Amino acid sequence: MTSLKFILVAVLGLSIAGCANNGKQYGTKETVGTLLGGVGGAVAGAQFGKGSGQLVATAAGALIGAFVGNQVGQSLDNADKQYAYRAEQDALEHTPTGNEVSWNNPDSGNSGTIKPVQTYQTSEGRYCREYTHTVYVGGKEQDAYGRACRQPDGSWEVVS
Repeated sequence: MTSLKFILVAVLGLSIAGCANNGKQYGTKETVGTLLGGVGGAVAGAQFGKGSGQLVATAAGALIGAFVGNQVGQSLDNADKQYAYRAEQDALEHTPTGNEVSWNNPDSGNSGTIKPVQTYQTSEGRYCREYTHTVYVGGKEQDAYGRACRQPDGSWEVVS
């Protein structure tokens, strides 16, 4: 399960990098959706089987999730990504563990919630937060998991 957590963090970091970086937009809606869907599918698939059966279920879940996520991602626009990014930064900076920050784009009707689930300090002294990010697009739900750590300048960096 540790390798799956690593994959989740890596994919979520790529998806957030695709959403925003200092106010500049990168990536596509489909890419973000595919990445988030693949993560969710891999996590769901990993819950089944043992040994090589679990690996097959994880791979199948990732493929199915990526396809579904791609379809959902086609509906996310740049404004949705900005709302999500700002809410995520707010959640990491100000929200107590277990509480949620919501975002909503009134123009598209898409929304989401970010919930910090654990806060800790690494052995190197960095403060980090694990969180979930649920996105609702056209009534469909996509869930992702991430981990971010505070950088020396005070900003939050999604780590893989």
